[in-house]
Amino acid sequence: MTQTMTQALLSVNHLRVAYPHQSQTEITWAVDDVSFELKPGESMGLVGESGCGKSTLGRAIMRLLPEGSQVSGKAIFQDKSVFELNKAELRQFRGEVVALVFQDPMTRLDPLMTIGDHCLETIKAHQPQLTKSAAKKLALETLATVKIPANRWAQYPHEFSGGMRQRVAIALALLLNPKVIVADEPTTSLDVTVSAEILDELTRLCRERDLALLLISHDLAMVGEYCDRIAVMYQGKMVETGNVNSILYNPQHQYTKSLLDAALHLQAVAENTVDSVTRKKPILRVQDLKQYFTLEGNLIQQLFSQEKAAEIKAVDNISFDLYSGEILGLVGESGCGKSTLSRTILQLLKPTSGKVEFLGQDLTTLSLQAMRSQRRQLQMVFQDPHACLNPLMTVGESIADPLLIHKLATSAEAKQQVNTMLEKVGLTPTAEYAQRYPKELSGGQQQRVAIARALITNPKLVICDEPVSMLDATVQTQVLELMLALKEEFDLTYLFITHDLWVARFFCDRIAVMNSGKIVELDTTENIFTNPQHPYTQTLLSAAPLLAK
Repeated sequence: MTQTMTQALLSVNHLRVAYPHQSQTEITWAVDDVSFELKPGESMGLVGESGCGKSTLGRAIMRLLPEGSQVSGKAIFQDKSVFELNKAELRQFRGEVVALVFQDPMTRLDPLMTIGDHCLETIKAHQPQLTKSAAKKLALETLATVKIPANRWAQYPHEFSGGMRQRVAIALALLLNPKVIVADEPTTSLDVTVSAEILDELTRLCRERDLALLLISHDLAMVGEYCDRIAVMYQGKMVETGNVNSILYNPQHQYTKSLLDAALHLQAVAENTVDSVTRKKPILRVQDLKQYFTLEGNLIQQLFSQEKAAEIKAVDNISFDLYSGEILGLVGESGCGKSTLSRTILQLLKPTSGKVEFLGQDLTTLSLQAMRSQRRQLQMVFQDPHACLNPLMTVGESIADPLLIHKLATSAEAKQQVNTMLEKVGLTPTAEYAQRYPKELSGGQQQRVAIARALITNPKLVICDEPVSMLDATVQTQVLELMLALKEEFDLTYLFITHDLWVARFFCDRIAVMNSGKIVELDTTENIFTNPQHPYTQTLLSAAPLLAK
């Protein structure tokens, strides 16, 4: 695919970027002396852990850095210096020459505008001479290339799934037929099947249109599957570049080796299987659980429509047992009902019908107050630690909070327990971390705080909803190893929700596969991976990018 003789479309030479508000004496370069070239039709993956400068590099090329940032070096696009473009040239450059696809499509989509209006606005800004009908024809053709049918033209972003919204964002990037696409973590929040579809789509369109693609990601396996070349970034520097095979099978730099080791470690088959779990009475028994939502129309429709309101069966007649000391993984694509199931088990949503027995007691029959006291035994770790950490509270206050809510300790005792817990989750010196605020921590550190907060009440069961999906491979492994160590120490049972099959394989004893509100297959991790029975499980497994060939 790479065209060795073709002249570079984009060349970056000795690029350095520093963010504003730094002392002149000691500048920290977020991007430090980076050089590379991109040719037409070529796809390059840019990998490295969070904070290494990947996104800063992408934004520097687009000139989307905050005002006051220091930039030196050159970015040349077809003999033109990007850093010397005037406002009009820059507007044309963004969209017509280089287009950006963000991690979260909602940063690009206005919730108050229809998908069609988004397309027309983009075209009008760059090609005002086009008639409305010509613009609409172009927009519909582009939407069709990313498999969005014309009948969704008048719908709003909230009516689309995460995967469909990302398709819209890609369509908006392609509308003006750019020469280069910069995709910054475009599938991080998507599950494996949708992620594979989006990347197949993106790389296919780039090949067909002879576009260059810069794919920024922390997922080495994914980049290895979809790119021609890989560039590895570490602490602002590009430490290694090469074709996919040389990077994956013969890495030279120590950091590249550690990234590979971390990713392969996750993909290694864990030796613990459910046989090691002593089958006593289940700690959690879910029986015939249903969670149906009714889609109400507006008031006029409700009054005059003869039709029954549409119903979504988010959790559709689910039953399973979870045994003490076991890790049960719940996998499936976004929208299949995994998170709704976890919230229904916790009684954050009252079920339509069915039973949830925890330690022999049916939670669905409990009063609010009785359920509140049960929650100290039944805790949750969320995908985004921001969901449970108050930005105005210090780390110490956040972790102590459940102890004080449940009246399990005095302030002095809580402080002591917080220090012990901070040490157990590897945040030392504990006194220093206790005084910090969430914004002063990295993603991995925030998730350690969230785990400490969940475990401080000494629960029996912890429900983990995508707890490592926002972290890069090295930090993922550290957090998962920590959770395994804490499981042994505190005698925990985990219900572990994830869309990442390799994380589930590494971490779980058994796996339940969910699709459209139902559990379609439940077996030991070993059997799910080596002998999947259900066609949907087979589809999921074939879509997951794998490093170890």
